Amino acid sequence: MDFSEIEGRGLVLLGCGKMGSAMLAGWLASGLSPSSVWINDPNPSEWVQSTGATLNGDMPAAPAIVLIAVKPQMMADALPSLASMGGGETLFVSVAAGTSLATYAEILGASTPVVRAMPNTPAAVGQGITALIGNDRTTSTHLDMAEGLLSAVGQTVRLSAEAQMDAVTGVSGSGPAYVFHMIECLAAAGEAQGLPPELSMELAKATVAGAGALAMQSEDDPTQLRVNVTSPNGTTQAGLEVLMDGTDGLGPLLGRTVAAATNRSKELSQDG
Repeated sequence: MDFSEIEGRGLVLLGCGKMGSAMLAGWLASGLSPSSVWINDPNPSEWVQSTGATLNGDMPAAPAIVLIAVKPQMMADALPSLASMGGGETLFVSVAAGTSLATYAEILGASTPVVRAMPNTPAAVGQGITALIGNDRTTSTHLDMAEGLLSAVGQTVRLSAEAQMDAVTGVSGSGPAYVFHMIECLAAAGEAQGLPPELSMELAKATVAGAGALAMQSEDDPTQLRVNVTSPNGTTQAGLEVLMDGTDGLGPLLGRTVAAATNRSKELSQDG
């Protein structure tokens, strides 16, 4: 990414916990000068303090970008402090869940360009995926800048409507927790069949990680990959007959899971 405009005007990072730190690490590794970054965080980690960025100091009046990475419950207190930067010169990018574009417009001003984004926790290892959408004040240049910053921690996708953000939250935002639980369950199932606990967990972790990598890198889609590993009347078919049961299998269960997370995202957005 070309950081020239950011280095000329500055980048403000509001909140620098796990997600903010993951993004900052990606930017610095990509060549962004720490002297161009202002961080506002009441409890910065030792690593954040060591980056060379300006910490909790006077911020530039009109930075190129303000990236909001605070917890949703801190938003009401944190956001008004940035209201003076609203109005159009500064692009606001939010990775905070549950706060709508309309809410940002109310606090920052209707003419403020805002991009709302939903990353997920694999961003911590550069393997995240972030969905983003801008308000009607964002230009293609704004979206490119936001996408460039967010790509520091993984892939990005653009949404066509803000209403899709709740479903994104249900799939990729909450999805890593579903996969972690699947690893737990797969390891427990192996242990129940006689494997030592540590060995079963090692097998479960590596299997899920390897299958995910193969799904990303293969030209075949996941359906074909499943078919490829399923021999007629073999062990995989026996397992899949349970897993793919139309009533009690993984498909209906994940359908209910994602629906519950999506509906909760809608409720939280309304509460906010």
